[in-house]
Parts: sequence; C-alpha cells; structure tokens
Amino acid sequence: MLRMDLFSASFNPHQIAPLAERMRPRTLDDYIGQSEIIGKGKLLRRAIEADRVTSLILYGPPGTGKTSLAQVIANTTSSGFVRINAVAAGVKEIREIIQTATEQLHLYGKKTLVFCDEVHRFNKGQQDALLPAVENGTITFIGATTENPFFELNSALLSRSTLFRLQPLTAEDIRSGLAQALADKERGLGNYSVSIDPEAWEHWLNFANGDLRRALNALELAVLTTPPEQGVRRITLSVAEESIQQRAMRFDKNGDNHYDIVSAFIKSMRGSDPDAALYWLAVLLESGEDPRFIVRRIIVHASEDVGLADPMVMIQAHAAANALEWVGLPEARIPIAQAVLAIATAPKSNSTIMAIDRATGYVRSHPTGQVPAHLRDANYPGAKKMGHGKNYLYPHDYPGHWVEQGYLPQEVQGENFFTPSGTGQDRDNRGKPPVIPPSE
Repeated sequence: MLRMDLFSASFNPHQIAPLAERMRPRTLDDYIGQSEIIGKGKLLRRAIEADRVTSLILYGPPGTGKTSLAQVIANTTSSGFVRINAVAAGVKEIREIIQTATEQLHLYGKKTLVFCDEVHRFNKGQQDALLPAVENGTITFIGATTENPFFELNSALLSRSTLFRLQPLTAEDIRSGLAQALADKERGLGNYSVSIDPEAWEHWLNFANGDLRRALNALELAVLTTPPEQGVRRITLSVAEESIQQRAMRFDKNGDNHYDIVSAFIKSMRGSDPDAALYWLAVLLESGEDPRFIVRRIIVHASEDVGLADPMVMIQAHAAANALEWVGLPEARIPIAQAVLAIATAPKSNSTIMAIDRATGYVRSHPTGQVPAHLRDANYPGAKKMGHGKNYLYPHDYPGHWVEQGYLPQEVQGENFFTPSGTGQDRDNRGKPPVIPPSE
C-alpha cells in the first residue's frame, strides 16, 4: 500500500538535485563544448539530428559532458531510453533489457537506446551479453568512460561501436556553463540576485581545469552560502576560493592519462628539459601518485638515459629513494627534485640499456657458450685436475691492474654488445687499462 503525506505529495526529487545535474542540457543547442564532434555539420551531430545514431563509446575526463551528450541523444531521437549501472546491472538484467527491446522493435518498430556510465566497470560477462543485441541492431548502446576503452573494453564491443573522445572544456566553455546556470530561473540560480567579482570568475575558470561539473558545484555552494546584502549575494575571491580549494586534476592512476603524464615526465628528463621534468613531477606529486613509483622511474632512467655518461646520477637517484623512506613527503620532494634535475641536466647515454638488450637478444637466439677453461672455478676438489683455472692471468699482478686475455666463450668471440656513446664518462677502454677520471 502506497503511503502519502503532505511532505511526500509535494516532494520533487529534481528540486534537491545538485545544480550540475539540474543544468544538464536538453537539446544540442544547449550543449556546451565539444564542437569538434558535435559542431554544426559534424558527423555525430548529423547522425543525432537524423535519428541515425549507432552504438557509441564516449571517452574523456570527468565533467566534459559524456552523460549529458547521451541524455541529449535520448531527448532528440525517437528511441526508448534505458540507463543501466555498470556495477549493479548483472547479466540477467541485461538480458531482460534486451528481451524488452526486442519486443518493442518487433511489435512497434521502436528502437531502444541503452546508456551505461562508467562502462569500463563492465566485466567480460556483461560485455558478452550485450554483443548480439548490439551487433544485430536490437539496441543502440552508448557507453561513457573516463578510462581508455582500448584498455578496458573487449575488442568485439569496440569494433561494433564508434569511439568519440571528448576533450576538457575551455575556460570560455566553463564561463558559458556558469552563466547559463545564473540566468536559468527554472533549473538554475536565476531567482537569486548575484554579483561575482572578476577575480572570483578567474579562480573558478582556473581551478575547474576543464570540468564543468566541478565549476557548477562551486558556484552553487558559493551562492547558497553567501548571505545577501541589500538583496545581492556578492561572490568575492575569498568566497570563490572557499568553494573550490583544490584544482581538479585530470589524472587517474589506472587510466591512460596516468601513463601519458608519466611518459611526459620520463621524456622530459631524457630530453634534457629540467623545467618540463619538474612540471610533470609536480603534477604527479599533486595528483597523489605513489612517490615510490616516481622514484622507481627515476632510478631506472638514471641508468637508461644517463648511465655511464655520469655514473653519479644513479647514486643521486638512490639517495632520493633513501630520503623518501627516511623523511617522507612533503620534505622528500626536494631530494626527489634534485635527482630529477640531475638526470635532466646530465650528459646523456643509452649505451647501458642498448648493451644489455643486445646481450640478452644474443643469449636468447644462440646456444649458451661453454665457459673457457681458464675462467672456470678451480676451488673445489678435483677442479684443477680437469684443467679449471689453468693459464688464468690475475689482473692485479700486472701494471695498471689489467692484462689482455679472453673472457667470452670461443663461439662468442668477436661479438660486440657494448658500444659507448662517447658522451661524458662513457668511453671505450677495451684493450687498454681502464682510465680513472681525475677528481675535480
């Protein structure tokens, strides 16, 4: 039995929805940003207007309009609209939706649009359950995700969908979205008299970092918590700062944006650009990346990209790792930055990684050579009787602690795995005593 009272009878869930939810666009003309894919004359816009939308995957950072675009498509087309939750919707529910969609199509000729937010959370069973209906056109599937779909979705579902990548909104897009909310009396804040200082605007545009949802949340908080003075709610810079205190970071530890930033960090160190290396290091640290992961990359590239050109850089990298364990963040950011700068400003050589990769490649493709008799262990009983160690020349008995003798198996003689770059201290001393660089 349904119970109602004065409160439930007058309750409208839309009234308590966050501003960002209330301000979702209803039509293509209301939609903000993404002109590259839904601007006038663009393929997706033509498909929506002609009611010829095929299955789509919408991929992009938070707050860029993925869910809003799906809702606009639902409002514009004649298809039925079903929204499912990637975590809660099991295979059974998906099959029931497909069954209903099949009946709607056969009985009334009406297609069904199925929208799934955070589609990267779909497991293999859920994705497989969708495939037949997507393939035969029983449903039009729209999935939205912040994760790289090539990492998260199976190739069969991807091949049956068109992928659109949404970009972070521009500052002007954010400004336009906030202005719409301030002017809209039905869904927005148009019933309030609001004055916003230019510095407050700039703070929101800057710290939203392309995320309109975040900016709208900040606007709503600022307006609703600021008492009116002579009927006007004035939003100053300090109020704006309180409403959005930390920049929205476009970073996901498990997504491709994570790998893009790490890649930029590594390539900046390799490319000898200390400013860029510091910038990407700061992005990683501010985004909450595990500092041990950062230091591990620093250690690897101290060897891979500098190596023998300046062996002290490896020591700096390990010192940064040690400092992280002993002092932790935020103080450890300083020795970590020192190690990054040491790599970025050092002479470069990749001879170490090239050498070990050549040697590994050779070992994998050739039979393992026999250890020459003079290099074999002669310390266990009977070894010397078998000729182990015979004719071995002890380098310390010779001038410069070096003597010419062979160390490779007979069948490997003449192979050259190590090719010094000639940069910094990375020199070729084969065939002569090692040269110790003079101390400065």
